[in-house]
Amino acid sequence: MTRIDDIDGDDAHPGRTVIGRPPNHWLYSSSPPIFDLTRPSPPEYAVPPPTKSITLSTSTKPIIISPSKSALVIIDMQNFFLSVYLGRSADGAGNKAGQRLLETGIPAARKAGIQIIWLNWGLTDDEIENMPPCTRRAFGFEAVLERAGKRESLPAIDAHGVNQAAAEHVEQNKNGVLEELTENGKPKRIYQGLGSKIGSVVIENGKTVDAGRLLMRDTWNAALPPALDAAYKQGQKIEHKPDVWIHKNRMSGLWGSTTPCTDYLEKEGITTLLFAGVNTDQCVGGTLQDAFTKGWDCILIKDACGTTSPGFASECVEFNCARTWGFVTDCDKLEEGVQGMLDAK
Repeated sequence: MTRIDDIDGDDAHPGRTVIGRPPNHWLYSSSPPIFDLTRPSPPEYAVPPPTKSITLSTSTKPIIISPSKSALVIIDMQNFFLSVYLGRSADGAGNKAGQRLLETGIPAARKAGIQIIWLNWGLTDDEIENMPPCTRRAFGFEAVLERAGKRESLPAIDAHGVNQAAAEHVEQNKNGVLEELTENGKPKRIYQGLGSKIGSVVIENGKTVDAGRLLMRDTWNAALPPALDAAYKQGQKIEHKPDVWIHKNRMSGLWGSTTPCTDYLEKEGITTLLFAGVNTDQCVGGTLQDAFTKGWDCILIKDACGTTSPGFASECVEFNCARTWGFVTDCDKLEEGVQGMLDAK
């Protein structure tokens, strides 16, 4: 680390320290304590003007970010994970997170000029063919049962991923009938894996739609719910840095040496990522950890994330993000930081 003894003559930021090596570096000031993530150029390391940067409060220390180098990454806010027509609760953590984004997070990002990336499951048949077994298991799979000298296929009720509730129901009701299992008052679906047919779904106004194959591209189940879809379409019309949709084929959208999301972020010069979506401890957390490992700045917007896991799962992600992987904030603090930048102009 390199100490800068008031190199730019700004008494408000004496003794700043360079963390990392330019061009991928932060600056830290101890009086007042703040991390500058804007990567000012050496040798001056100029303090970013308040009219072009956001000072953002976090659960640890405040940070300064550059809107032009930042992106709000919204992960897996898709019908499969959120739609009430698939039994998801309208008051569940995922839909509450979606509402916070619609009310506060997305408008704040738009005002600041922060680009929005919708990073979603969107599989092809080739990707299904090459999917590792660990990922397949999480979304259910088809098992073969030997009974009365005959072989028959049926969904494997394994206590992981999307079929966990079904597995618990079977365990508690050894003689129960799967068709009797409900979730939020509606029949519980038993999923047979990525790419398997979900069947028809009755949506608003009694309309029946084909939900399509599980998390495949261009299907109803992989689409955004109506309100979020409207926000995405509105963002596509923005002249400068419109919203983009990027497909992913693993829990993390940044796994491996390269992915479509990795390529896009590098091409656009984006260095700071604000994370939102579902599930906090799974696809959001996995993508965030890969981003941290590869050198991106990671900011978790905790109330814009949700999960069906117990509360301690989110607490674990937030704890580690605040202390190791990056920083934790919320939609209100983002809005306050953006307004501070706008007021300075």
